[in-house]
Amino acid sequence: MKKDTLDKALTLQEQGDANQNDGSINNQSKSPTGEKMTIYEYQQKYVKRQNVKGARLWLKIIATLIGVFMGYCLFSATMQIWQLNTYAGIAAAVVSVAILIIFYIVPLVKISKSEYFMTNVNSNFAVKAQAHNKKLRHSIAEKIIDFNNTVEGVGWYEDEVVQNLSLALKEKDEEQIKACLTNLYSKSVKKSAKSIIFSSSLKSAAYSAISQANAIDAMLVSVINLQMVKDIVYLYGFRPSDAKLVKIFARVLQNSLIAYGLGGMQIGNGVVKTLGDAMKGIPILGTAISAVVDSSIQGLANGVLTATIGFQTIKYLSDEYKLQTVLDGIEVQTQEEYTQTCEEIKKELKKSPKKAA
Repeated sequence: MKKDTLDKALTLQEQGDANQNDGSINNQSKSPTGEKMTIYEYQQKYVKRQNVKGARLWLKIIATLIGVFMGYCLFSATMQIWQLNTYAGIAAAVVSVAILIIFYIVPLVKISKSEYFMTNVNSNFAVKAQAHNKKLRHSIAEKIIDFNNTVEGVGWYEDEVVQNLSLALKEKDEEQIKACLTNLYSKSVKKSAKSIIFSSSLKSAAYSAISQANAIDAMLVSVINLQMVKDIVYLYGFRPSDAKLVKIFARVLQNSLIAYGLGGMQIGNGVVKTLGDAMKGIPILGTAISAVVDSSIQGLANGVLTATIGFQTIKYLSDEYKLQTVLDGIEVQTQEEYTQTCEEIKKELKKSPKKAA
């Protein structure tokens, strides 16, 4: 019953957001005077100073730290098994390496290799950014069409909109391609992304509640968070920019460290004490209740932390998609216009330099 109510509320919110977003995109592409926005107005309103090389460096550092921390957690679990049985420890070491490759390196490579929209650009790179974003839109459209035609039963994208997108791509109708993608991102894709977030958060909460081991909790949170980000990026067809990806990966690392510390905090003990002295006469029952409360709160905390990363990811993706739409609609001086202006200046100077002065 609660889930149905929540779904209805989310549906109403999505419809309102879609209508608001469509209007805001149309308005954002215009200047305050009602004319088409220039690159300088766009630059003043949306562009922020960013150290691109610094963002890439931090991205590598944080990604490496996530890998090191996951490796440490797997190593700790392996050593515990090793102390019990040598052969079991060797098997655990092999499994740990496989886990690190499959659930850390593979998602990381897939996320990193995905393209992103160029939106934080100035007048010098605006034309290049528009060309790059146009190419990326076509690539996203092709991926969505191919996925929808080859994979059945997933339901990520609305069939009718995908058909219109396919037709627009064949006819090279840029406005229709953008309209179809905007429709998908504001409705079916957003709904599918929330399903991925809910599923990942539930896994993070359930596994953490079951494991009750610091290292395992932290490793599971890292794995589930990275897998969720990879799935959302695949769903949208593009990833956030390097600067935004740094924040997402930093949150993944932060959540893993928090998950590692939750097991030793004994959160539930404080709750159990409020039950009064009735439990004193039944120590076994008291211990059982403490363990259940601890595990449920730890699981809930890890689930909420996972959901936070998921919603942060779709926010960044939505914001950057809207910005590329605005950038695509602004006036940018092309190279031909610049060359033509220079030629006209030369002609005027040849005719009468004094008069031109």
